[in-house]
Amino acid sequence: MFPLYLEPATTKSVRRASAFLNCLFYKDSGICPLKTRQRTYSIVGHTSSDSHLGSIHSTPFFMFSRVGQFSHYYIHDTMKSTIEEKGKIMKTIFTFTPPDDLKQDLFNSFPNENFSFYQDIQHAEQELSNAEVLVTYGEDLTDKHIQLADQLKWIMVTSAGLEKMPLQAIKEKGILVTNARGIHKIPMAEFTLGLILQFAKQFPVMQKQQKEQVWKKGLPIFELSGQTILIVGAGAIGSEIARLAKAFGMKTIGVNSSGEKRDYFDEMLMLDSMNEGLGAADFIVNILPSTSQTKHFYQKHHFENMKNTAVFINIGRGDAVKTEVLIEVLQEKMIAHAILDVFEEEPLPEEHPIWSMDNVTITPHISSNTNLYLPRAFEILKHNYRTYTNKQEDFLNVINVEKGY
Repeated sequence: MFPLYLEPATTKSVRRASAFLNCLFYKDSGICPLKTRQRTYSIVGHTSSDSHLGSIHSTPFFMFSRVGQFSHYYIHDTMKSTIEEKGKIMKTIFTFTPPDDLKQDLFNSFPNENFSFYQDIQHAEQELSNAEVLVTYGEDLTDKHIQLADQLKWIMVTSAGLEKMPLQAIKEKGILVTNARGIHKIPMAEFTLGLILQFAKQFPVMQKQQKEQVWKKGLPIFELSGQTILIVGAGAIGSEIARLAKAFGMKTIGVNSSGEKRDYFDEMLMLDSMNEGLGAADFIVNILPSTSQTKHFYQKHHFENMKNTAVFINIGRGDAVKTEVLIEVLQEKMIAHAILDVFEEEPLPEEHPIWSMDNVTITPHISSNTNLYLPRAFEILKHNYRTYTNKQEDFLNVINVEKGY
């Protein structure tokens, strides 16, 4: 008998199985060949006629687990139940539980693969040693988990940020890392333009006046047309912001590490030469990732180079600017306003002085929120899964673990 996934059971009751495993037993014959990409199991056993697999009135019992801790089957005693292994199966573990429709889509797209879903990394630890592929949001992994996963070949991160990943341990083991870069561009661009419009059109003031039943027309409203927006981090998100900004007639300046031309930007600058852009910009949008090179990137002199009417928007990472520097800039009113979706410390403590500043708009790290977040991430996952299983090279969003992006 092949012992993997088998363990003694002491109860006569059988949990109702998930729809994914309904094929394991045929009610009449009690026999089901379970085929996978690289392994075939032949499972022979007597089952009750209950449509939910009911109870098996024989002992000893054994449990066969196919979908993590949630779906269990009990197999008849060792004399009548055998599992024969041929080849090797690829195990894919999720450290979160996606919606049922996305799981079903995976089962339909890859019917011969083995997926296990866990509510978090702690519940997944027992199976990490079997994982060849790991799907995670990226903030839960530690060096310990990488060491436990001694068969791990590929990590798919269903987010863009990698600053909390144990990249050194991953590098040492030569593990492929891909992420969901690009899926945030639409929600984050819409979020950014929405906040820019809110500031330009004085919507919060109007809402306040409505609550106070005040009719006042003399508000300092201005147009976006002709304004200049400087986008620091001219990748997928930055390009989408620039595209929308162009629709409003704004001039767009992009900043990246190379100064390479990107679509929808009127002008491109390199990071080390962005000061000239700071002085021309009416809106400065930070989308830099968090790396050793970008941590505390913005210094006081950057804000001194901005117009005193400028608006600084941070939807990238909170550690791009030191909190103390930001407070000083706002207290001295070096710029007109700051729109902050990210902070060095999150959640922002209740007693934090930024809460009470009237030249700040605070949002709780939600610029990328959308009902289409996971569906878009799973499209990238499925593309890369086909690439991986077919031993091809056209992976999307391969991460340079040295650079962290």
